Amino acid sequence: MARDILVDAGPLIALFDRDDAFHERALAFVSSSGHRFVTTTPVMTEVLHMIDFDVRAQIGFLEWVIARGVSLHEIRPTDISRVLTLTRKYSDLPMDFADATLVVAAERTGIRTIASVDSNFDVYRPPGKERIRNVFFE
Repeated sequence: MARDILVDAGPLIALFDRDDAFHERALAFVSSSGHRFVTTTPVMTEVLHMIDFDVRAQIGFLEWVIARGVSLHEIRPTDISRVLTLTRKYSDLPMDFADATLVVAAERTGIRTIASVDSNFDVYRPPGKERIRNVFFE
């Protein structure tokens, strides 16, 4: 049975950018993963911005999202205060908006695994100090 996993922009960008250093790793991860991917709209926006060098890559990404069944975790207006709190807490890293929304998604869904190229997720903690395990490099 497929398990839900949060997915950050890095692996998604790498999947659609053949020149990305993590392209082969992203292909291998997606093809071998039995996970159901969950992300947020800010993450999708970041991906589309970073692959804006080629509209075909953007279209391919959107088609992949639909075909793969990537779930979008809704960030509500009431979540913005939590995003602000997280951004302040991790300002020394710094934490960007997309990363903060993924931590909010982890808090609200209970998902404690993520695929990310960023080591920051080794530091970010939902309440209770439970770690969000980054499985992209396992």
